[in-house]
Amino acid sequence: MGGESATRTAPHSGGTSKGPAGGRIGQRLSGLAVALGLVLFLGGFGWAAVIYLPYTVPTGSMTPTIDAGDRVLAQRVDGAEVRRGDVVVFKDAAWGDAPLIKRVVAVGGDKVACCQDGKLTVNGKEIDEPYLSKGQRASDINFGVTVPEGRLFLLGDERHGSLDSTAHLTDAASGTVARDDVSARVDAVVWPMNGMLARPTGFEALGSLSAPGPLRTIGALIVVGAVLVLAGAAYGPIAKRQGSRARTEPARAR
Repeated sequence: MGGESATRTAPHSGGTSKGPAGGRIGQRLSGLAVALGLVLFLGGFGWAAVIYLPYTVPTGSMTPTIDAGDRVLAQRVDGAEVRRGDVVVFKDAAWGDAPLIKRVVAVGGDKVACCQDGKLTVNGKEIDEPYLSKGQRASDINFGVTVPEGRLFLLGDERHGSLDSTAHLTDAASGTVARDDVSARVDAVVWPMNGMLARPTGFEALGSLSAPGPLRTIGALIVVGAVLVLAGAAYGPIAKRQGSRARTEPARAR
């Protein structure tokens, strides 16, 4: 009939918008999470690159603390920061051309000697060294050295075969090494992942120990950053999938 209208109302889209998955707030938060995560992740690696030096230990002179072939991270330090009990990286021309890793057992002014009941003594105090293998004496030879100021006396944790200060006792410096020869302090064994070195508590009675480096903080930044990046990147696909389910369920109910 002439009075009938030929116009029909277009059907509603039923929520089939092609816009971004998830709400605007969700999209912004996911983008913020990715951005913040990247800052933490890359910042952590950047911080580590500035502070730490990687080394592969070629010998077993620091066994059982560090085995031959282990990879360690050593914090860059000034020799003046080194304290008793630290495991340090140093280079002394009298000891060879390659960097070496040993433990500082005495510093300038200390009288270090061995052996009293099989133990090392520093300034007359017996030192408990739990990092040595069970039943191992502090040294295979008896010695007594007064460490000159500005120098260090170093031993390997494997006392039977380590070419350490005891192998250089007849040198002009009585086996000691200048503080300035130290370039880094070992914080952790990273391969295999044995973690942070134990604190040398046997030296606490002689003075404060070195504080651990920021390796744990750096590791936390990297892990948190990675989680934020993955969570932020996953938001879009998850929201899209949930939106698809919400649209298909009403259609099945018809």
